[in-house]
Amino acid sequence: MKKKISVLALASMFVAGSAMASGWRIPEQSVDSTAKAGANIASSTRADTAYFNPANMAWMEDTFHLEVDATYLYLSEIEYEDARSSVFDGDSENEHFFIPTGFMVSPSYAGARFGLAIVAPYGLSKRWKDPYPKTFAEEFSLTVIEVNPTISYSFGDKVSIAAGPRMLYADATVKSDGSDFGLPLARDMEDDTVEWGWNVALAVKPIEKLNISATYRSHVDLDFEDNASLTFGPVNGIFDADVSVPAPAVLALSVAYDVLENLNVELTWDRTFWSEYEELDFNFSPVIPLNPFELSQDRSWDDTDAFRIGLTWAVNNTWTLMGGFAYDENPAPAENIGFELPDSDAWIYSLGAQYKVSEKMDLGIAALYDYKESRTVQTDDGRIDGEFSNASALLVTVGMNYKF
Repeated sequence: MKKKISVLALASMFVAGSAMASGWRIPEQSVDSTAKAGANIASSTRADTAYFNPANMAWMEDTFHLEVDATYLYLSEIEYEDARSSVFDGDSENEHFFIPTGFMVSPSYAGARFGLAIVAPYGLSKRWKDPYPKTFAEEFSLTVIEVNPTISYSFGDKVSIAAGPRMLYADATVKSDGSDFGLPLARDMEDDTVEWGWNVALAVKPIEKLNISATYRSHVDLDFEDNASLTFGPVNGIFDADVSVPAPAVLALSVAYDVLENLNVELTWDRTFWSEYEELDFNFSPVIPLNPFELSQDRSWDDTDAFRIGLTWAVNNTWTLMGGFAYDENPAPAENIGFELPDSDAWIYSLGAQYKVSEKMDLGIAALYDYKESRTVQTDDGRIDGEFSNASALLVTVGMNYKF
């Protein structure tokens, strides 16, 4: 059965995915993943393996591994130029975010390893400041924080499997205001929820130089239900409201190979199952006749593919350099786009480095540039007829790895 999603889930005050990947998914959660444009599945070797491919924990050094990272994210403003009249034009706000993440991997216990990841895998941020876009999306915010414990088990030195539960805490806010456009329309709602999912991983090393991996993260519904402030003509009050927001399932297949003794190349394909997003549906109780905020809007998103390549070059015993490139499809058909998420295909470029301070400690830094293509849109509901342009993101991640 297809799930519904509300405009409640279309921006983030803690993380911001609208310029980082398709929809509101955030693939980059660590220095290595930022440096390699998300191609950090089969080639993951540090504590962030606990999230990106916990099956690889089996082959890490037999000790405790700890990693803490911090990411600064800048999102440029998005420009909208309407084909009908400049009255409908607008620019979204530019955004600045700080994203902390953390990872831990245990020593081996009779072939089993335990991992823990605390990440922010979904979210996005969109605030419009001009009258017409503000009528639909003054602010949409979604914060998703995931706590993901995992356990891996190796069958000799060739095969390892892993699995674990996912606890997702989500906090969401939606605001719309048509007063600047001369319309007596406004809404304001905020709620949080805790939901559960799971993930599994497989890693196979037929030879020492080659790692073939697969990971899968389950679909999770984030269900919100709270009071909402609503203005619709003469109606002005507090109403019950509920929505369901999907955190989509993700399948990744990855191959990493040591083409040289000190050079590893990873190729990754991942699919995000956005086809669960059929409608934009916000439900109020009691029902208000002709309430435009309660009208279901068709979205009918498509599953998306991303293609990633990551390079890891061990320059010497002290320095490791990394680089990456990715192409990420967007899931939204042009006829169903809204101001809450004017998505488009993305081209991603990245680089980074790890510095070995001692046998126990590494320090890393990485940067990623995400360019979103301009997109001409004419929606079936007539709300949008124009071009979105200038969307991009700059991401800088710093981190520390420590073994004890």
